[in-house]
Amino acid sequence: MILKKSFYERETITVAKELIGKIIVRRIQGQELTGIITETEAYREKDDPASHAAVKMTNRNKVMFGNPGVSYVYFTYGMYFMLNIVAKSKKQNAGAVLIRGLYPQEGLSTMMKNRGLENIDRISDGPGKLTIAFGITKEEHNKDMTRKSSLYIKDGIKPKKIKSGPRVGISKGLDKKWNFRINPKDYF
Repeated sequence: MILKKSFYERETITVAKELIGKIIVRRIQGQELTGIITETEAYREKDDPASHAAVKMTNRNKVMFGNPGVSYVYFTYGMYFMLNIVAKSKKQNAGAVLIRGLYPQEGLSTMMKNRGLENIDRISDGPGKLTIAFGITKEEHNKDMTRKSSLYIKDGIKPKKIKSGPRVGISKGLDKKWNFRINPKDYF
């Protein structure tokens, strides 16, 4: 079952943790690629100095201030797209969850080809890697992920234990333990 808008209309940190184990579905060129979410990070508003929404609304981040359940795809480091989903309660001005890792399921041969790799453990174990593997670009920005389309998230597995820790690759907000993950080897 596809996750409903109400799933994303909650506190960003709660949504980030509960996305672990859910399945991303990517439909591209007549194929369906799927993967189980193994790592996420929460980014909020003014109280989160690492968030794109920490200072003010811009053309780049305005989707974070909009409807929950919508994709927020941006280009970073001049080479990678990053996939986020807007998630925020009615009390929050802005929020999004970065998808940092996936365990590939369907469409493995396409993912390996897209990444130029044959090692399943390395295909989508980072935010830039997973967008390459799944063919996610700016074309998937600001898409409603609560309905069947080219990109959406549905129910998956129930993780036994989710680990949390500091977010990766940031220089501000290091005190916030808003990175959530499971070890795929414990499940697959």
